[in-house]
Amino acid sequence: MGDLGESRAFCSEELALAGAAYSLGMADLSFADDKTASRFTLHDGDDLVSVLDYRDDGRTVALTRAFTVPTFRGHGYAAVITERAVDAIEAAGDREIIPVCWYVGEWFEAHPERAGLLQARRTS
Repeated sequence: MGDLGESRAFCSEELALAGAAYSLGMADLSFADDKTASRFTLHDGDDLVSVLDYRDDGRTVALTRAFTVPTFRGHGYAAVITERAVDAIEAAGDREIIPVCWYVGEWFEAHPERAGLLQARRTS
C-alpha cells in the first residue's frame, strides 16, 4: 500500500508541476507521434525528455507506459506529454482511450473533464 500511496503523491506533484511548466517556458517543447515505434515523444531542444508508449487497434488507443528520462524527472514532463497525447487523440476524433499506465489513469482522475475520451467499460 505504501508504494501506491507514494506513486499517487508523485503523480499529484507531477500534475501540479505541469501547470507551472508552461510558465517556465516549456510551451516550446517539441511533441511528436512516432507511429513506427507506437510512441509519443517529447523533446526539450535536442534532448528526449519523455515518451508515452501506446497500442492502437483502429478503435482504441491504449496508453501503456509513460516514461521520463531520470535526469529530467520532477519538471512536469510526464503530465505535458500525456496532455499533448490526449489532445492529439481527441483531435483525430476516431479513437477512445484506454489508460493502461497508472500515471495516465491518475492524469485522467485529475482531469475528469476529459473522461469522455475514455473507452466505456463493457459489462456482460
